[in-house]
Amino acid sequence: MEKEKIEIALNWALNQIEYYLNDFTTEFPYSHSENNFYKKSENIEWTTGFWTGELWLGYEYSKAENLLNTAKIQVKSFLERIEKKIDINHHDMGFLYTPSCVAAYKLTKNKDAYKAAILAADNLINRFQEKGQFLQAWGDLGEKENYRLIIDCLLNVPLLFWATEVSGNNKYKEIATAHIKTAMKVIIRENDSTYHTFYFDKKSGLPTHGVTHQGNRDGSAWSRGQAWGIYGAALAYRYLGDENYLNIFKRLTSFFINNLPEDKIPYWDFDFSEGSKEPRDSSSLAIAICGILEMSRYLNENESKEYVKISQELLEALIDECAVKDIYQSNGLLLHGTYARKSENNPCNNRGVDECNTWGDYFYLEALIRMNYRYENKLWNSYW
Repeated sequence: MEKEKIEIALNWALNQIEYYLNDFTTEFPYSHSENNFYKKSENIEWTTGFWTGELWLGYEYSKAENLLNTAKIQVKSFLERIEKKIDINHHDMGFLYTPSCVAAYKLTKNKDAYKAAILAADNLINRFQEKGQFLQAWGDLGEKENYRLIIDCLLNVPLLFWATEVSGNNKYKEIATAHIKTAMKVIIRENDSTYHTFYFDKKSGLPTHGVTHQGNRDGSAWSRGQAWGIYGAALAYRYLGDENYLNIFKRLTSFFINNLPEDKIPYWDFDFSEGSKEPRDSSSLAIAICGILEMSRYLNENESKEYVKISQELLEALIDECAVKDIYQSNGLLLHGTYARKSENNPCNNRGVDECNTWGDYFYLEALIRMNYRYENKLWNSYW
């Protein structure tokens, strides 16, 4: 893939963000689009940080003052949210506060961002369960029916490593490390696919069984979950330097790539393959690309080149098949995502099926930024 193709896609995405900037300055895009257009939302749910993250990525690349000013306004919203404890009874503090406030602090030393992100880290570590050594994903703490972790949390724990780095308090890192170790022991199957969620016995803390919440069935591989595992393993290796996480990364990545259809855009669950009429999930591919590019930084030269080449091929497919290319087609960046798909074996309702979603947009833009740095022989200073 030529560098020019990345630059064209990147500049178009930034133009799209600026075109719709006034709509999403004091409000946020809803988690997913309807007929490919996002409605406005208050700062609620687990997804709003991704839009603010797009603003910081755009500002970092272009130095556009309007993106900076809007991102600062949204940082204040995130500070208000954590101070007033608005919709924070869950583990997704990393998804909310890493691309919004950690990014803001890394790029501008914004004091409100620092305060908000530390408060979010404090809220996250309060979900740590000593019996089982994991961060409880959802629900009131200690509830038997919610005494579990989910694979997504591998992207929440970087917030805790950052908190230790800037505060000097090692408690954040210790909890993040314990959670990673526990999660990696239970969520990976022998065939290199992953469980979405894993339960623990409340009294003993021992792991009991893995199930799905958003996948097709308990024994299937939900494609976005597999992607969280890829990126999470790369980040775990960066923070902990354990060769086990390098091996896990390779296993999960091989499963993901080997189960892609011909056009390389994954179905929402790997139960489905070439010819299926089930919807795709472009966001899972964007996440996986970012994870592959992250891990390529720590490999020997030959392995790094191999993984970068793979990520180039995947990103080119994402641009060709899923990128929005007309401002009147959508106010998002990436088509053909799936928030949740109902099956006989999961508790979900259909939500955001074959639509844009905010994390898909964010990780698509992050992938473009990362790849652009690669073409310039530079490394992106990760928010995660």
